[in-house]
Amino acid sequence: MKRRIVLSLALAAMTFVPMNGFAQWAPQKDFDDKYATELVKPGTKAPDFKLKTSDGKNLKLSNYKGKYVVLDFWASWCPDCRKDIPEVQRMYNKFHAKGVEFIGVSFDTNKDAWVNALKKYGIVYPQVSELKKMRESAVAQSFGVKWIPSMVLVNPKGEVELSTVLSYKMEKKLTELTASQNRPLANVCQDVTIDGAKGKLAAYLVKPEGLKEGEKAPLAILMHGFSGNKEGQLEKLIADSLQKYGVGSIRFDFNGHGKSEGKFSEMTVPNEIEDAKKVYEYACSLPWVDNTKIAIAGHSQGGVVTSMLAGELGASKIKAAVLLAPAAVLRDDAIRGATMGAQYDPLDPPAEGVKLYGNLVLGADYIRTAFSLPIYETAAKYTGPACIIHGTGDKVVPYTYGERYHGIWPNSELHILDFYDHGFSQNVYHAAEIASDFIIRSVK
Repeated sequence: MKRRIVLSLALAAMTFVPMNGFAQWAPQKDFDDKYATELVKPGTKAPDFKLKTSDGKNLKLSNYKGKYVVLDFWASWCPDCRKDIPEVQRMYNKFHAKGVEFIGVSFDTNKDAWVNALKKYGIVYPQVSELKKMRESAVAQSFGVKWIPSMVLVNPKGEVELSTVLSYKMEKKLTELTASQNRPLANVCQDVTIDGAKGKLAAYLVKPEGLKEGEKAPLAILMHGFSGNKEGQLEKLIADSLQKYGVGSIRFDFNGHGKSEGKFSEMTVPNEIEDAKKVYEYACSLPWVDNTKIAIAGHSQGGVVTSMLAGELGASKIKAAVLLAPAAVLRDDAIRGATMGAQYDPLDPPAEGVKLYGNLVLGADYIRTAFSLPIYETAAKYTGPACIIHGTGDKVVPYTYGERYHGIWPNSELHILDFYDHGFSQNVYHAAEIASDFIIRSVK
């Protein structure tokens, strides 16, 4: 049975840093490379089976032809299976309403233990079993199941769409397959320009759906990470969800990034905080924005800016704060004299800056200010609702930095996502959903 070992997985290129040859950001193998090698392959015909359900009825897989079917191979005696049950149930609740069927295939040999587990965990989707050990099970052999939990997605044609031992891969695939069923959004981004710390900031403003003349609505300010921009998929997904549920948003390029003015070499965390304050002031000036319901969210370095802005403005002005893989490590990196793989003397940074990947140059002021940046001290002044999301597979910013935020913010919730990397590339939809759901709950 697979063990819960923290591995580094692929880093999404869309936000913090692009893939560039640094070994720590290169794609890494995941558990499928070890535990899913014998599972039935995508594109092959799914083996049919006829098995007894927990209440003694017959269930045949081929009867589900015409629908997507998730086969969840598990057993009540399997610790990893029990750990995955909440995730599978969450997926069932989310996707069954969109026509996806779920069938649990248990390798329990004791029926009482199997049935008791179903009752204990409140599992409601159909369950079948041969009541045989996995190595003796005909269905395990036909599907190539050697480790549990394992999942296989069968498409409406009866063919295998996906085989994996990682539940986040299944959720990502189902999200993409059912995306066309979602109601199209009127997410028309209005291009706006805002005065920032180093010149004009380019921004996208999104009004919530159905907002009537004279009505006011909550708004979220979304902030990208180091070397990113407002075009990131993570930020767009959050904005889309917020709009659908009556929350506006504004996402912008920090100075020296994207289409905003300023030089990247002159960018610092303090002047990014000043950028964010200017955007906050702009948001408050909009006639349709409810100034008492403004949320802020940021990824990576944008998460640090978010946390410090929340601390400076306080809970009276910030209704909710969301940190996605907050890069508070940037201060430690500066003290060590090592940022993004580049080495330098932190006590005497070169006046011309430090060359990073591509054509980026990290300015000496960035290093000097980061060296003594009071990240947690400033953030701790915020007492409002907060949400921290971090992955255990994040090699750019270890998830312990997210845990520390949770420790200093008593009114926060913490979501540690197993195996997720810095950009949440394992399933960016899930990270965005957690963030948007929290904001909606906090401001509506």
